[in-house]
Amino acid sequence: MTSRRGYDRLYSLIRQVLSKTFDTYTKVRMIHDLPHPLDGFQCPVEATLAVIGGKWKVVILFHLNHAGTHRFSQLKRKIPAVSERMLTQQLRELERDAVIHREVFAEVPPKVEYSLTPYGKTLRPITELMCAWGARHIKRVKPKAV
Repeated sequence: MTSRRGYDRLYSLIRQVLSKTFDTYTKVRMIHDLPHPLDGFQCPVEATLAVIGGKWKVVILFHLNHAGTHRFSQLKRKIPAVSERMLTQQLRELERDAVIHREVFAEVPPKVEYSLTPYGKTLRPITELMCAWGARHIKRVKPKAV
């Protein structure tokens, strides 16, 4: 298990990177205003859900895992039920947690691409297990043809 000092160092590095990333956003809460990732968790599942919890985060991770880099509009087409505001919020939270990388290209019109970070790729086994379980569940609850 990683020591508290190791988490503090990792958290410090993430804060440095993300505070530079969010300098252009005035409405986004800065990373140093957030609680330490280990504060208040009673079990590791709570820590995991703090990162991937949310209605659309695992779906976003699934698409980035299986189809690679996506632009915002591509993700919106693949997840039609999500609103643009909610998709933006979920992407920002995943970026804040260093799970995805947001790359902005300096061109007109602006081009933004989202991809998984190496840390985000460690979530692949979780999304694959959820996908496999979901497929079995669909078969189980699907009404049998008469």
